[in-house]
Amino acid sequence: MSKKIVFMGTSNFAVPILKSLYQNGYPISVVYTQPPNKSNRGQKLNKSPINLFSENISLDVRTPQILKNNKEEEKYLNELRPDIILVVSYGQIIPKNFLNIPKYGFLNIHASLLPKWRGAAPIQRSIMNRDEKTGISIMKINENLDEGPICNQYSLKIPEKINSEELSEKLSQIASEKILDILDNIFDNNIKFKDQDHSKATYAKKIQKIEGKIDWNENADQIIGKINGLYPYPGAFFIFNGERYKILKAEKSGTKGKVGDIINENFEICCGEGSIKVLAIQREGKRVQQINEFLLGTQIKKGFNLA
Repeated sequence: MSKKIVFMGTSNFAVPILKSLYQNGYPISVVYTQPPNKSNRGQKLNKSPINLFSENISLDVRTPQILKNNKEEEKYLNELRPDIILVVSYGQIIPKNFLNIPKYGFLNIHASLLPKWRGAAPIQRSIMNRDEKTGISIMKINENLDEGPICNQYSLKIPEKINSEELSEKLSQIASEKILDILDNIFDNNIKFKDQDHSKATYAKKIQKIEGKIDWNENADQIIGKINGLYPYPGAFFIFNGERYKILKAEKSGTKGKVGDIINENFEICCGEGSIKVLAIQREGKRVQQINEFLLGTQIKKGFNLA
């Protein structure tokens, strides 16, 4: 295949898709990803998952801080003359003046069934909202966020106990398989794009850390949705004696009591409706513990109220 493909991606979600293209012989001219960021401790520079993977397979990598008003990158892409640019969890808005550079435009893989959950956090929001299904949408990028026409969608039933990390892996795997035929069809001019129904749009705004704080007045389903949807980051948490405790895994239980009460020695907590049983927890600054190990050393016992 003599086509020139540019790949733009950053997160773990994008890695299986780039890997699939590479292993199946699709020519990647260059990879764009977010620049390395400094860690909190030691100021070490951490490269993105896509950056690390691309270097491992000897692909050229570019890491501009921003594309908007970036004449250098605009000139570079114009001279490269790519056939298509594939964008997967990149983390930057594509400027309007870039959109006509590739012959077949910019193609985006979005982790929801558009127009539902446009925006930055569709996987987390779908779990937190306790949706029954989600999926992958393949769309052409236009100047408005996630509003471009769609060529293909692939749906997936959301398993009851799945967390956002696990769901991300499933959706990424689907995309890594489907994108090959889609690119072939685009290059063969054998694909059609259909406008979204903008009246049905919902938005998956970026997750804020404070959203992880558990309100024990919510029902057990809502709290489980928050725990699973915000795993592994930023995590669902409660505060006890000024310290943050992340609940990483929990299940519904049938014990009754006062809202916020730790009802028994099994660390079951009463909610506004129903209760949850904590299975894995992480005290601030400490490692993750299974609940049986945690209970051996904690001062949080039956009878304490977390509300």
